[in-house]
Amino acid sequence: MLIPSHTLLAPDEMAEADRRAALSGLSSYGLMEQAGRAVAAEVLRHFPVLERAVVLCGPGNNGGDGYVAARVLAESGVPVALFYLGDPDRLKGDAERAHRNCKINGAPLSAYRPDGGKADGDVVIDALFGAGLARPLEGEVKALVEAVNEAECPVVAVDLPSGIDGRTGRVMGAALRAQHTITFMARKPGHLLLPGRDLCGHVTVTDIGIPARIVAACAGRLAENGPAVWQASLPRPETAQHKFVRGHLMVFSGGPSATGAGRLSAAAGLRTGAGLVTIAAPGNALSVLATQLTAVMLKRIDDLDGLEGVLEDKRLTAFVLGPGFGIGERARAFALALSGRALVLDADGISSFSEDPQSLFDAFRQERGEEQGQRVLTPHEGEFARLFADIAGDRSLGKVEKARAAASRANAVIVYKGADTVIAAPDGRALINANAPPWLATAGSGDVLAGIIGALLAQKMPAFEAAAAGVWLHGDAGGRLGAGLTAEDLVGAIGPALAGLLAG
Repeated sequence: MLIPSHTLLAPDEMAEADRRAALSGLSSYGLMEQAGRAVAAEVLRHFPVLERAVVLCGPGNNGGDGYVAARVLAESGVPVALFYLGDPDRLKGDAERAHRNCKINGAPLSAYRPDGGKADGDVVIDALFGAGLARPLEGEVKALVEAVNEAECPVVAVDLPSGIDGRTGRVMGAALRAQHTITFMARKPGHLLLPGRDLCGHVTVTDIGIPARIVAACAGRLAENGPAVWQASLPRPETAQHKFVRGHLMVFSGGPSATGAGRLSAAAGLRTGAGLVTIAAPGNALSVLATQLTAVMLKRIDDLDGLEGVLEDKRLTAFVLGPGFGIGERARAFALALSGRALVLDADGISSFSEDPQSLFDAFRQERGEEQGQRVLTPHEGEFARLFADIAGDRSLGKVEKARAAASRANAVIVYKGADTVIAAPDGRALINANAPPWLATAGSGDVLAGIIGALLAQKMPAFEAAAAGVWLHGDAGGRLGAGLTAEDLVGAIGPALAGLLAG
């Protein structure tokens, strides 16, 4: 049994896996030996001619890994300088044994002077704290971390760069910037969540011998977003299908001066495989839209009465409301009327409920139709704070916990957007997306994402899987285009991204 590459273990889950491995009869010190040897091998692989390895050992098991790595590097002929935090004579358990077996004379952490370390050929092995850090760095440790970063010494981190919260990815006072990070059995959330992801460098996952069944039993409902999670639910074209079988997506547009966002969403929906896409717009915007559209159809809807008449057509299978629509009572009325249908609520649709978000959540919770639960909210950080002010302001919660709490409250799938987008379902499932390139931070990019998700909903993909697949496709399309992409370019790249998925 192999451990799936998308598996994530929170620090407490990794600790439980270690505990269960020991209970199963495995030697916990043997696991530490495997970890330390893997660290030494990683250092030698990336720095085969290093002049000196500087090993920084902490007061726990992460430090124990460091003592093993220092011993193995010295046995390989590498000059090693060892520095420790705290009194090594007070170490307990496996860490004490690792220190005892390491015959290198160390010095207190404060004795290391990394000034000019890069020029002097030092490679720093960071075995201070790893993923289990519980409080901010301060004092001499914080000063040393800042000095190592300033000297630009190459750093290989054991488990996680010291100073990063393994659960949230946050910097705890200060954090080392690593070129390489080696972790064990599975990545931690802090390897994917920002700013931790940017400080880890290249992450290598090493199997140190904990059985995959134990890892699987300890893993929670959080994973990295990717095709392995949702590809089985991805709609696949079949020879006998016609356009109505592939779903009918309706995208709502704003007035004559605000049609661009809706057009981007509609075009993205068509590219993502919806059989038909219609833009619904007020009468004064129809002529503007008609000059810009070909395969996308048009429908005049001026007010709530017009919408309610259209909703009688059950061939409409999903809706996107918000991009360029305008903030206010009309948006609120439309969203509430759509609350029982498969719906992507984005942008202005979200912000329109900033004064009374509970009315939206109540509407979502009351619906019990066939499409109940097929709602997706796609807030960026500012929109999230408008809808979930108390959750957004809770510093004890990381991004994953915030998204989960919001999904539970709203009874909807939450796509908490950003460079480390989190997708969360009301039942507690959550995914961290890590394939988004920085070039996606451009006007209209979010409108394209709403259209992609809407099209997948229209094709009857379950909401959580549709949101996750949409976010991943959006990132993959952006990665194919690279620097200088625009939202219009992004629409054109959806086809190749989708084709790659279907072929794979």
